[in-house]
Amino acid sequence: MAQLTGGSFKRISPEDVKVRRSSLNQLVDVIQEDVSGSATRRKYQVFVTGGVGPGITSSLFQTVYDQDFSLQTANPIFDLTVGLYASGSTVTDCSTGEDSAGKLLFPSQSVMMREKVDLYKQFAANYLGDADAAFYAPFGSTTTSTTNRFSNDRIDEALFVSFKRLFSRDQIKRETFAARIYRSGALDGAPQTGEMQNGEAAVTNGYTGSNLNITSPSGSAIFSDIGAASNIRRTFGGEVGNIVNASDTSETVGLMFYDQGTAIFDMSKVFFADQHMSGVIDAMNTATTVAGASIPTGHTVLGVSPHASKLVPDLMVSASIDDIVDHVASTRFQSGSLTAATFQNNTNINSTLIFCRATADEFNYSTNPTFTNSTGRIRVIDQGQEDTQRTFAFPTTVGLHDEFGNLLAVAKMSRPIEKNDEKDITFRIRLDF
Repeated sequence: MAQLTGGSFKRISPEDVKVRRSSLNQLVDVIQEDVSGSATRRKYQVFVTGGVGPGITSSLFQTVYDQDFSLQTANPIFDLTVGLYASGSTVTDCSTGEDSAGKLLFPSQSVMMREKVDLYKQFAANYLGDADAAFYAPFGSTTTSTTNRFSNDRIDEALFVSFKRLFSRDQIKRETFAARIYRSGALDGAPQTGEMQNGEAAVTNGYTGSNLNITSPSGSAIFSDIGAASNIRRTFGGEVGNIVNASDTSETVGLMFYDQGTAIFDMSKVFFADQHMSGVIDAMNTATTVAGASIPTGHTVLGVSPHASKLVPDLMVSASIDDIVDHVASTRFQSGSLTAATFQNNTNINSTLIFCRATADEFNYSTNPTFTNSTGRIRVIDQGQEDTQRTFAFPTTVGLHDEFGNLLAVAKMSRPIEKNDEKDITFRIRLDF
């Protein structure tokens, strides 16, 4: 039932109620500094190892905010973490076997390997419906290769970027996602013999310096979900599309799960996996001296000559999740005001349209006590016109009631509207949810 303020009730018929569904798109831009900045990237250091030294304290994921996360007005944009496929070469080549309970065993030089495997399994269970399944890019492929990562469609080393619902809303709109990522890290000297540097043959030389936390100076590429609108695929986790190199769409580097708001990048393809990595990382070591430099307890040096350490698999195996995420966030997204990632979200709006019709003879009277005088006669503007002046009202509010008279919703008008016996008015009320 509907009631105009100060008036009487009128029952709403089913013909006066319509249901509509629409969508709203919003553009979201993530700035480079938001990703690379330490003040905008929050850590949750809940993992602690035992053993030699003080142990390693690390997060399982980090959250990127749109400003200093210590401020109450800061909004979380996305979570960032990494995962390893249990049957991928990075895990199998490092593992020393399983214990009696089926738990994977790894040497002490590796860090958080079981956690990296478990994170991959968690995403696989939620998005593929099987914790033991693997992500493939392109989606639906089954092509694997143990000798050439460019021919391996299985994502063995995954970078998970999960956008918060505040920004992804009901889903990410197809063919609107793009990310600017620096494929090559900062060079720390010439590569070792036999390595590949940016896809070219290497020369013989040693390494100098560290490149784990140095912002990449050049070599950015745009990765997007071009073509996803014409190749709609669905899986356990909802709609999914391929993320490709925008300059070469035949190069597939990851997956986008639109309903979940999660992008999964193949780190062996989106980055130059063979590039040399060197620098200090967390480790269960006592204080030592390497190449004349003092390394404090709880740390070690990665990639010191003659040991040629690469992004994959060495950094993925030897570094904690915090060290890996710190490297990716601080070096591969730059530290400027350009866009690091962008997309349009999609908000589904379910609307109920209720048409409240007031005919010429309805709602021209008010139950407000001031509408009549002490004798019960209608107050008029001009004295002596009580018997000739027609009644009218100025509705400002429509109340919606259930069949028992309980008030369910109130609709306010932007201004009062005159209602008299010469007007047939329809008030359209829209309820969105």
